[in-house]
Amino acid sequence: MTYWLFDIDGTLVDSTPAVERAWRTWAAENDLDAEAILQVNHGRRAKDTLADVIAPELVDAAYHRLLALEMADLDSVVALPGAAELLAALPRDRWAAVTSGGRELMSARLRASGLPVPEVLVTAEDVEAGKPDPAGYLLAAERLGAHPAECIVVEDAPAGLEAGRRAGCRVIAVATSHSPEQLAGWEVIPDLTHLLP
Repeated sequence: MTYWLFDIDGTLVDSTPAVERAWRTWAAENDLDAEAILQVNHGRRAKDTLADVIAPELVDAAYHRLLALEMADLDSVVALPGAAELLAALPRDRWAAVTSGGRELMSARLRASGLPVPEVLVTAEDVEAGKPDPAGYLLAAERLGAHPAECIVVEDAPAGLEAGRRAGCRVIAVATSHSPEQLAGWEVIPDLTHLLP
């Protein structure tokens, strides 16, 4: 039996413009270099990125500000090619989403893009460490009742690809946010239409 574990941002949905707008706004409000932050934030939990650029006691407030900015900017979030068709073709108990984002925001992005919120949704709040730590993928497999070797992780970011590998899953890279050259060494597909039955 095969189970599917999908990342959300950059894999199922394109939220890049909204994410970048939120980080640019927050960085400008805090006199920080948005471009430097955007170079390192993809595929990571927001709190982990924030901890790299501000004092620890400021992280929670900054996270809530970022969340508010992103929740207010859902109109540009769209499903990526093949996502709706692929999810519709899979039994609901055979797929999960594993994300570095928070539950509220990720559920809102899925709904805004017209995709279903999965029965198993593992978010930043569910694990102690973010990607590339494998905890999120291991937890999703457990919640689906699957062994990691029965799971295929579909990801767009190197941190998530590494998390899937460390979890013991087969890993497929989707070249949506990174070029095939940046994903060298992974099994790469251009988009989710290449996984349709």
